[in-house]
Amino acid sequence: MLIELKDVGKDFTVRKKTGRGLRREKEKIRALDKLGFSIDRGEIVGYIGPNGAGKSTTIKIMSGILVPDRGVCMIDGREPHKDRKAHVRRIGVVFGQRSSLWWDVPVLDSFELLREIYGVEKARYQRTLSRLTELLDLGQIVRTPARQLSLGQRMRCEVAAALLHEPDILFLDEPTIGLDAVSKLAVRSFIREINRERGVTVILTTHDMSDIEALTSRVMLLGRGRLLYDGTLTNIRERYGGEKTLAVRFSGPLRGSLPGTQIVEKGEGHVSFRFDPKEVSAASLLAALPKVADVTDVSVREPSLEAVMAGMYKEMGV
Repeated sequence: MLIELKDVGKDFTVRKKTGRGLRREKEKIRALDKLGFSIDRGEIVGYIGPNGAGKSTTIKIMSGILVPDRGVCMIDGREPHKDRKAHVRRIGVVFGQRSSLWWDVPVLDSFELLREIYGVEKARYQRTLSRLTELLDLGQIVRTPARQLSLGQRMRCEVAAALLHEPDILFLDEPTIGLDAVSKLAVRSFIREINRERGVTVILTTHDMSDIEALTSRVMLLGRGRLLYDGTLTNIRERYGGEKTLAVRFSGPLRGSLPGTQIVEKGEGHVSFRFDPKEVSAASLLAALPKVADVTDVSVREPSLEAVMAGMYKEMGV
């Protein structure tokens, strides 16, 4: 087992206005409450939940930035906050809204400084940098000051910076926030490549469900500081997916409807039927289609993952 958390808890104290002048009262906020899970080496795991659920707090505990108030966090046999120097040599962290690059100097200078900090041997560093430059298409970008880069270019450099010392684990906290479609595809492709090529374990925290769908098979849902779900995307879709849509294109007249469905869209030569897969299967509907239309094309549309997750959040009350 590479990562294991047992009954981890973390509290924060905040000061809130009382409505009586400048007086403020202290209030304890429980960010994590008896949180526990384990992750095997080489997994890509989506760690999701609404704002304030405790996702970033968990990442900071696993990376050694925060100390848990209760419970135990073990990463590859280490307690991150106790063995911080040894631990940071084996992990990479990317926070989408924070930078590890120096703003006014070329990115390559930041990389060189990180090489010195991590004590990476020169030849090994050059090999790693060459591979990262190729996979992330950095090219001349690394010779440009960070402040002159677009957000997509900077995030590709941030990911490279986190991997220069060849860590075993990569923590990604909103790595594609604000990126255009091309940059998102580049980052996703790179994550899949390093996982396949070097077996890097990836923990991905994001609100972008397209990232989750593209990269992960296992999803952990956090709510109110507790783990509410740990399983596959397939199971989530089956349980919370709701109704599907059967879109049909046809020639000639439409000869009625399909049992167990509702027509939600109809036009010249096309019609869409909505159905609940728990009540009627797509296979039975496809078999019945020739009775109602001379079909030229057909497709079954799943609800978007965003809609599925919204239903899941609602049912779980998060």
